[in-house]
Amino acid sequence: MKILVLNGSPRPSGNTSKMVTAFKEGAESSGHEVNVVDVCKKNIKGCLGCEYCHSKGNGKCVQKDDMQEVYSLLKDAEMLVIASPIYYHGISGQLKCTIDRFYSAAYPMKPAKLKKAAMILCSGSPDMYDGALFSFQGDFLDYLGLENMGVLTVAGSAGSRELEKAKMLGSKLI
Repeated sequence: MKILVLNGSPRPSGNTSKMVTAFKEGAESSGHEVNVVDVCKKNIKGCLGCEYCHSKGNGKCVQKDDMQEVYSLLKDAEMLVIASPIYYHGISGQLKCTIDRFYSAAYPMKPAKLKKAAMILCSGSPDMYDGALFSFQGDFLDYLGLENMGVLTVAGSAGSRELEKAKMLGSKLI
């Protein structure tokens, strides 16, 4: 299975990045192909709401930035993993900009091969996930009709137990 992971953490050695690495190791050990895009290192602007993609653009965004890489990977992805630290009860702003730009590629229909989704969230508190989970449920599971392959949450540091859970999530994918 081809898996696209969107890592919304600006911290290359932070908890979210560690969880993404563990997930990737598990998935690759089971024969899956995993592409990780560190969206915070990319030049991805927010959606302009200009509707070019649904008129003259025929599904293509008018903006030509690093989102083109994500679009290319999304086209072939069978599974999407959203990974983010929690910022103000939701995903990071950089990741939100990336997801908003799905508008041209996933509306009115999702990419044909995309069937599954998972989420990895990290926070300093165990009670901060509601906003991100609401978006995951509404935007990916309900609206796009993707199968929920799991949600991992880490409150505090990503220790060996949490990293093993991420690795197991990746290795048990069907």
